[in-house]
Amino acid sequence: MAERELAPGEWAVLALLSERPAHGWALAAQLGPDGELGSVWSLGRPLVYRSIEILAERGLIEPFGHEPGLRGPNRTIYRTTCEGATSLLGWVNEPVDHVRDVRSLLLLKLIFAERIGLDPTPMLVEQRDLIAAGLGTLEDRVRASFGSERILLRFRLESTRAVLRFVEGLLESTPRLEAAV
Repeated sequence: MAERELAPGEWAVLALLSERPAHGWALAAQLGPDGELGSVWSLGRPLVYRSIEILAERGLIEPFGHEPGLRGPNRTIYRTTCEGATSLLGWVNEPVDHVRDVRSLLLLKLIFAERIGLDPTPMLVEQRDLIAAGLGTLEDRVRASFGSERILLRFRLESTRAVLRFVEGLLESTPRLEAAV
């Protein structure tokens, strides 16, 4: 049986650990609804710890040390492995498949690209081209539809156009980072 793709929350945990080693409690604080990333992708503490287990089982993170817990056992600090860092870069550089994933996955990728100093331009160009390629088909479907199907397709069309404008705006305003020497 093939391994499933990592879920967005698992990618978020991996990305946070790529920034600096941390324990589950600290990661959960950043991914909670009031945390630094919670407005883009929120993950409860049990899912953070489950994500840590999955990432460790796949060799993407590893224990790095321990620190005393405030009211319990020592906390295990984790860090990203080389394989984890490589996987993360591949994920951040890959456009999302569907417009519906822009609000969560694309924003998450863009935030982490910025935080790790990665130029998102190549991914955004691919994302723009992917969206633009489906736009004509969607416009044809709207013209050929009627009733409730037309209403839903019209909504998808307008959402797709808005996302395309968003991506194009990012491409116009994103400064290109100099390649690391």
